[in-house]
Amino acid sequence: MRRRTPTAGLALALFAAVTATLTTTAASAAPAPVSAAPALAAAAPDISVTNVQAHLTQLNTIATNNGGTRRAGSAGYTASVGYVKAKLQAAGYTVSEQYCSTCTYPSNNLIAEWPQGPADQVVMFGAHLDSVSAGPGINDNGSGSATLLENALVLAQQNPSMTKRVRFAWWTDEEQGLNGSEFYVNSLSATQRGYIKGYYNFDMVASTNGGYFINRLTSTTAAPLKAYWDSLNLQPEENVEGQGRSDDYSFQQAGIPTSGYAAGASARKTSAQATKWGGTANVAYDSCYHRSCDTTSNINATVLNRSADGVAYAIWQLAVGGGTPTNDFSVAVNPTSGSVARGGSTTATVSTATTSGSAQTVNLSATGAPSGVTVSFSPTSVTSGGSATMTVSASATATTGTFTITVTGAGSVTRSAAYTLTVTGTGGCTGGQLIGNSSFESGSAPWTASSGVITNSSSQAARTGSYKAWLDGYGSGHTDTLSQSVSIPAGCSSYTLSFWLHIDTAETTTGTAYDKLTVQVGSTTLATYSNLNAASGYAQRSFNLAAYAGQTVTLKWTGVEDASLQTSFVIDDVTLQVG
Repeated sequence: MRRRTPTAGLALALFAAVTATLTTTAASAAPAPVSAAPALAAAAPDISVTNVQAHLTQLNTIATNNGGTRRAGSAGYTASVGYVKAKLQAAGYTVSEQYCSTCTYPSNNLIAEWPQGPADQVVMFGAHLDSVSAGPGINDNGSGSATLLENALVLAQQNPSMTKRVRFAWWTDEEQGLNGSEFYVNSLSATQRGYIKGYYNFDMVASTNGGYFINRLTSTTAAPLKAYWDSLNLQPEENVEGQGRSDDYSFQQAGIPTSGYAAGASARKTSAQATKWGGTANVAYDSCYHRSCDTTSNINATVLNRSADGVAYAIWQLAVGGGTPTNDFSVAVNPTSGSVARGGSTTATVSTATTSGSAQTVNLSATGAPSGVTVSFSPTSVTSGGSATMTVSASATATTGTFTITVTGAGSVTRSAAYTLTVTGTGGCTGGQLIGNSSFESGSAPWTASSGVITNSSSQAARTGSYKAWLDGYGSGHTDTLSQSVSIPAGCSSYTLSFWLHIDTAETTTGTAYDKLTVQVGSTTLATYSNLNAASGYAQRSFNLAAYAGQTVTLKWTGVEDASLQTSFVIDDVTLQVG
């Protein structure tokens, strides 16, 4: 969290009331053992707190291996995204990363959707995945992130029929001002916002001296969260401390109904709360809030368990229906289009996902290829949830033009996806150097750059000639970008992106990456450099871009500098040599 200056009959009645509303709106604090509350939450699964804590251990290890932090934009944050993403993809979720270009530390939100239920009836559950720079952020907010991850995995494992679509989100840059969630909400159209019938936020749900707080406690949106904690006689209170301080605020500002759980941050527990919930009066709910001691030792397993089970209850009440789901799957091709020259070939990835019922064998085939073009798959069949490589090859006499190839998956049902193929008349590889104005000596075109980046300033020497691209170097919070769009031909044997990089810094640390340069192709990060890579002179950096043959991509360099002590990222002689 960012800093700022009932009976079975009751359960049925609650479910009906909440469903109607959503449809019309489009460590010491352990006073009693955890109750299973079977009458209230009979249909919802019991979430293993041991499994949630195992995720927290992984996040703690990630921080330890990356300078003790998982701050947005850091290597620790990137590794945290990778850990959560891998778990979700293996479980069958539709997973995407959204690059937050306006964040203080540009980095990715992670969005995962369970591909069942109506797409225009979404219930969303979110938590921020970043920590502060000072520590690993295991309560703030590994606890919320791990709680949602385990709930997502259990939902996939149980695979019930769905009355609504469930979407999970892990936000970046929350600690810098709710930037990741705000970027996401602003990226939605009015129609897409209307699809979200409720957003639930979970920020710090395992505070060691914690309480039981709910956002917008008396709202209809909060009803399932409150009902579960009421069933344990916890007597939850309004989350006054957290108002406007976490990612639910971004959704609330957009008119989307919100709620969520919290266990408290730096505010102090009152005597009345200590009497009701246990713990110590006049002591902070989390004495390690925003400190390096926010590790796996800073977790109250009882509060964490009750929070995780309450999330499961809400998911089942809001979005899960009865009955046995029909076995079904989906097919998608990425990229959705490609180009191949006569005598050449190109590839794409065919992905499948189990959308309901159980996983099944899917046999892959393609139709619609023109004369002289062959389409093959490796492997030729997958279990739904798996993927295959599609290779499109054109002979020297292949028919030229643009064609729609239908990729079909056959199992208990048949599903398909379209791929647009362009066959060009020339054969072989059109080699050469593809970067325009590669040494920056001919003005700014075809580069797109922040003001002042392309310069002949004598304060930093060019490698060749007089001009270079100089990102950052201000000694204050600053972001510079440099990019160029490039069409990469198919049919070549080598695709090498190279550039010369000089890093000059006034930072004195030998262990913390305060200022960073990120190199991207499209939304894929090739490398990240920082003040820790500073050295005299230029060093050549090279990358293989064969995976992008036949595509038009944007090459982008983003330099982000923190509030003090300059770091200059100086780039010259950029080439993309194919042959």
